[in-house]
Amino acid sequence: MTLTVLDPTPALVVIDLQKGIVEAHSGDAVTAAVRRSAELAAAFRRHGLPVVLVNVTGAPPGRTDNRPSGGAAAAFPPGWADLVDELDVRPTDHLISKRRRSAFHDTGLDTLLRDLGVTQVVLTGISTGSGVESTARSASDHGYHVVVATDAVTDPDVETHRHSVGRVFPKLGETATTDEILDKLGATR
Repeated sequence: MTLTVLDPTPALVVIDLQKGIVEAHSGDAVTAAVRRSAELAAAFRRHGLPVVLVNVTGAPPGRTDNRPSGGAAAAFPPGWADLVDELDVRPTDHLISKRRRSAFHDTGLDTLLRDLGVTQVVLTGISTGSGVESTARSASDHGYHVVVATDAVTDPDVETHRHSVGRVFPKLGETATTDEILDKLGATR
């Protein structure tokens, strides 16, 4: 479903645009997702709306085909979890560190958003089929109106990205481009 309206208090939630992940998945799509996320963050700040910047600082327990070590992950190098400079982190931004795919699991994100009166989340970031999709599912389960900025999300796997954007996100909420969100933001403020 295409974006119909922005609620009175939406929050921008930027997923995992941190140095270690961005550097590992560099390319045009990543550069575009970072640039568009930064544009949205600047606009939300100008309108006095919450900007939540999420990074991942660890791995969940459990064996996977990609990490059969029972959940143990190698220590991240210094600076790996630092947010990319392009986001221009401000003192008014809210920082959430997660150790699971979803930004809601075992973090204070839901409490923070409810305390701020947020009823709608606009999601951007990396990886579309992992951190972004998990956060979108959790946001929907928590009762938030979900909007995914389809040109501000990316995934190292193009087919996973297409599936999430084309099949999953429309079931969880609304989708829009960065420009469409900026237009709604400007029209309602």
